[in-house]
Amino acid sequence: MATMTKTKESRETEVVLGKRNSAFTRTTANIALTGFVLVTLFPFFYMIRTALSTTRKLSSDPLSVLPVDFTWGAFARVLGIASSEQSVAEGGSGQSLDFLQYFMNSVISTTGATVSQIVFSAAAAYAFGVLKWRGRDAVFFVFLFALTVPAIFLVLPNYLFIREIGLLNTLLGVMAPNLLMAPFAVFFLRQVFLGTNMSIVEAAVIDGANHFRIFFQIVLPMARSQVITVFILQYITIWNDYLWPLYIGSSEETSKTLTVALGIFKSQTPQGNPDWAGLMAGSLVAALPMLLLMIFLGRRIVGSIQDSAVK
Repeated sequence: MATMTKTKESRETEVVLGKRNSAFTRTTANIALTGFVLVTLFPFFYMIRTALSTTRKLSSDPLSVLPVDFTWGAFARVLGIASSEQSVAEGGSGQSLDFLQYFMNSVISTTGATVSQIVFSAAAAYAFGVLKWRGRDAVFFVFLFALTVPAIFLVLPNYLFIREIGLLNTLLGVMAPNLLMAPFAVFFLRQVFLGTNMSIVEAAVIDGANHFRIFFQIVLPMARSQVITVFILQYITIWNDYLWPLYIGSSEETSKTLTVALGIFKSQTPQGNPDWAGLMAGSLVAALPMLLLMIFLGRRIVGSIQDSAVK
């Protein structure tokens, strides 16, 4: 009887110790995650702090965690609603940024290129993942080799091609390299399409549906979540591209994207120092669409990648 009592007491002690260890582990993990999040968000906080400061006063208190001489002037300069006198008084260059024009250029070129890229990539993924044809895996392996080629190697030949066909300083020229398939998008969607229920596809073939109808009305809707995920990832990549739009569309206002315009805004330094407050304000405004996408659709991205990994 005494032995049973001791055994019961030891089990209760183990349960209590286990709960304490579990609580300690959770607390430690939460503290570590909180620290990681704070470190990750600190650059954004510092951007906001700089954007709300006066450029002339930034150097007077560089370690301040609060805006130095708080003002909304940087955002006014970026949006082109500040006068030259106000801009110069706060340390700006006196030149405004035609934000709306450059923003619309970025939206049009990025949206058009991403939509076209996803359609062609999904069609290629359908051919590699659903259709059965001789040499399919070998061709896919060769196609994947494109993932190993650095993008910088393609800039010069693409530039010469765009110049020869007369698309320099046009939005179509900016979009051109991204209009067709992207290796990552094809690879990702192929993994998704490999899990397609082939009995549904075979039933559609028996009913007389062609591959275009099967692709657009059956396979693509079944992978809607993953397609949206790839769209978001590619949209962010194309939106943030700087080098190609700089080469192709930096000479004309109608083809200059926002990333290129921000680089030019940084170089406008007649007073000797960059307008850091204005540059941070412009960067925040340019990043806002991407931040909204991640905030509202971030869970969809993670969930879709996990589903694809399981398949």
